[in-house]
Formats: sequence, C-alpha cells, structure tokens
Amino acid sequence: MEYWNSTLGSGFILMGILNDSGSPELLCATITVLYMLALTSNGLLLLVITVDSRLHVPMYFLLGQLSLMDLLFTSVVTPKALVDFLQSENTISFGGCALQMFLALTLGGAEDLLLAFMAYDRYVAICHPLNYMVYMRPTVCWLMVATAWILAFLSALGHTLYTMHYPFCKVRKIRHLLCEIPPLLKLACADTSRYELLVYVTGVTFLLLPLSAIVASYALILCTVLHMPSNEGKQKALVTCSSHLTVVGMFYGAATFMYVLPSSLHSPRQDNIISLFYTVVTPALNPLIYSLRNQEVMGALRRVLGKYMLPTHNAF
Repeated sequence: MEYWNSTLGSGFILMGILNDSGSPELLCATITVLYMLALTSNGLLLLVITVDSRLHVPMYFLLGQLSLMDLLFTSVVTPKALVDFLQSENTISFGGCALQMFLALTLGGAEDLLLAFMAYDRYVAICHPLNYMVYMRPTVCWLMVATAWILAFLSALGHTLYTMHYPFCKVRKIRHLLCEIPPLLKLACADTSRYELLVYVTGVTFLLLPLSAIVASYALILCTVLHMPSNEGKQKALVTCSSHLTVVGMFYGAATFMYVLPSSLHSPRQDNIISLFYTVVTPALNPLIYSLRNQEVMGALRRVLGKYMLPTHNAF
C-alpha cells in the first residue's frame, strides 16, 4: 500500500452528499436556502438579544451563545461544500482539512456543553426562582461559556493533531461532507484501533455525560412543574422546556450516531445525511424553535424591527 506524503500532495477530495445525490442541483438549492435561513435567523436572534435590554438575562445570554455557535458551525462547512459543487472542484488542502476539523470539533463540543448549561439554567429558573439571579449571576454565566469553549478547544486540538499525524494512503477520497475523524481514519495506512477507542471514550464523555445532566435537570423540573398550582405557570414552563428538549434531541441524536455508535453500523451515505443534518438543518431550525413560541423573543423582535429597520412616519 502506497503512503501519501501530505507535504507533497495537493490535499484530500471531499466526496460529500452532493456528489452521491440523485438530484444534486435540487439538493444544492435546498442547502443554499437552509444556509441563508441559518444566517438570517441566527444573526437576527443575536441582534435582538444584544439590542433589547429586556432580554439581558442569563437564559437569553446563553441562547445568544448558542446562536453564535450555530452560525459559525454551519459557516465552517456549508459555503465550501456549495462552492465546490458549483465549481466542480472538491479538493481541500491538508491544512484546510485540519483547520475545518478543528473548528467543527471545537464548535460542536462547545455547543454540546452549552446545551447542558442551558438545562441547568432552566432547572434553577423553575425549581429555585427566588435564588435565580444569585445562582445565575453574570460571573457564573461567563464561567459556563468559557468552560464550554476552553474544554472544546483543548479536546479539538488534541484530536486534530493526533488524527492528522497518521500516514494516509494514496486514495485520498473522503466520502463525507466535511473533514471529520471517522471518515479520515478510514484512509489511514496504520493501525487506528486504539485511537478509535479513545475517540469513542471522548464521545461518551462529551455527549453522554452532559446528556445525563440534562435528563437529570428535566426530571427535577418535571417534578416541580407537576406541583405548580397555576396552569399558566405550568404551560409557560413546559413551552420553554419543550423548545430546549427539541434542540437537545436533534443535536445529541446526530452526534451520538456519528461518534458513539460502532463504526460497523456506519455507511458513507448515512454519515453524509447525519452530517448534513447537524451542520445545516439544525442551525437553521434552532432559532425558529426557540423563538416562534417565545412571546418575549417575538415581542423584542417586533420592537427592534420597529425601531431600527421599519420606516418611521413623522408628522409634519
């Protein structure tokens, strides 16, 4: 088996879902629409949370961070995939592949941890409302965000360096939407079994432990909600929690399939569909899920649009 020297080669060839689709033009148009929706909805939600002082509370601070991560995550992958398809040029350099993997792992890992912190925020708000601003004071919120970013950064850096140190075979076709660990390891001309075990352990740690914390938080929330005397209070709590649980289900379902399930259960086509889901579909839907049933966000959106974007009619 011939090895490929990364310092001499031109890079990898990304054979993503657009290349395997029966209707690539239609899929390309759909992805473009979803990407524009992700940019618009996440950007608008970030703007509203930043500008409207009524949303300057921990819940929306964390939601703003989620929108930022979604916006960056989809932008790491989607534009290149679309441009490559339109130009019929699917290559990515060795350094570009490493950078894309590092950014995707950092943003995905940070979002994973942030979703757990958001569940804790809902737990404190519903189960300990009188102490909410004590437990979720600004320093705690910033510590949560910093922890998510730093842990994800360190994990991504280690995995990127170790994955890219392997010698790769002359066959450089990655049958995937982006540079990720599982499809790249299939190209390695070396024994990767121990490292695959490490990836599995890291996946369990980064996914199942935060997910366990989320489940525990919502179990306690459910107990509190069931004992609420007011139906209005119950409904408001359930609406807020259902939005977060929907986002959690989409994110953790896709990530668990990619990084926790054994490689024997994977196929390139399934992996492509899953990667498309968490890099394009989820970032487009998340702000809509959080906003459409949230009266505070919709009210803030109307105020911001009315103040900054809609024309004002002055009386003369």
